[in-house]
Order: sequence, then C-alpha cells, then structure tokens
Amino acid sequence: MPIPKSNSQAFAAYNEIKRRILVGMFTPSHRLREVEVADQLEMGRTPVREALKRIQDEGLITHEPGRGLVVTTMDQQEVGELYSMREVLEGAAAAFAARHATDAEIANMQAILDEGDNGDPVAQNLRFHQAIYSAAHNRYLIRSLQSLTETTYLLGRSTLSSSERAGRSNQEHQAIVDAIRARDVQGAQDAAQHHIHQALLERLKMLRQG
Repeated sequence: MPIPKSNSQAFAAYNEIKRRILVGMFTPSHRLREVEVADQLEMGRTPVREALKRIQDEGLITHEPGRGLVVTTMDQQEVGELYSMREVLEGAAAAFAARHATDAEIANMQAILDEGDNGDPVAQNLRFHQAIYSAAHNRYLIRSLQSLTETTYLLGRSTLSSSERAGRSNQEHQAIVDAIRARDVQGAQDAAQHHIHQALLERLKMLRQG
C-alpha cells in the first residue's frame, strides 16, 4: 500500500530514497542498511523502514541473501521485457492523446521541442513524455507509465547520452507530435512505438559495449 501523505516523515523518506536511487546516488554497489540510510537522511529508523519496504514492493530495491537490501539490477531479458511494455503503453498514450489532447496541450508538446534541450536532453525527454501522458487523459495509464519510467532509471546512463541518438530522438518526438496534431490515432501510436523501439536498440548497444 502507498504511504499516506499524512505520515509526513515516512513520505519524505520515501521520496528522498527514491530520488537518490533514480539519480544514481544509491547504486547496486550500496547496501541500504536501515540505520545508515536513517543517519544519511537525518531521520528516525521507523519512517525509513516504512519507506524502504514500500520501495522494495515497487521493485526498485531487492533483498539479496548475504547482502541485504540493494538497488535492483536488470539482465538483458528484463530490459527487453521493460521496453516491450513501454512500447505498448507509450503507443497507447500517444493514441489517446491524438483523440483527447486539447489544442493547448499539443502546443505545449511543440513548445518543449522548439525550446531545445538546453544541454539536458534527458530532462527535455522527460518533460515531453509527461506532456503526452497528461494529454492522454487516462489516470490509470499515467500511473502505469510513471512506474515503468522509474524502473528505466535503474539502467543507469540514459540512451540520450549519445548526441547522435539525442538528435534522432528529437526527430521521432516531432513525428509523434505531428501525428497527434493531425488526430491520426494509428499514426501517433506507430510513431511512439517506433520511438521506444529505437531506444531499446540503443540500450542493447550500450549493454554490449559495457
């Protein structure tokens, strides 16, 4: 079960531990000992224990025999499974957006692309995909996509760290917006699924190269 926001200490611990995992401050080489995490966060052990349990339930950390709690790692099969689900759900989000997005929401997607990445293609990519999720107007789809996005962060370095891939990604983003603007439901779905498939190919290339 989610941690209620009324339990402010546990909720704060949950958000901070998760943030540190997603930005790489806590890596698979770290043992997440409850007492040490509590000291680092300057919080009590009880809220940290609750937070770690919730994050473990979400799959971002795993209990390994002899090591305790560690940040989850993924093998190549799991990577393939993750991106397969992202293809399905990102395609659905784009298709819903083609049906339901307001003109203002479409203008916002275009503005994100037009403004450029300001040297941070990962942040721009996140803003763009969040804009599509919002424009899909389906809270259950959004919840599923956000969970998958957070799991993707476990893979470490973004596929957009390659300037070549970042450039192609922007072209793929534009194709998605163009289809949404045209209210081309199938075209939007196909463009989004192609985009995620290309990201998978880049990820597999990175895994091969170590």
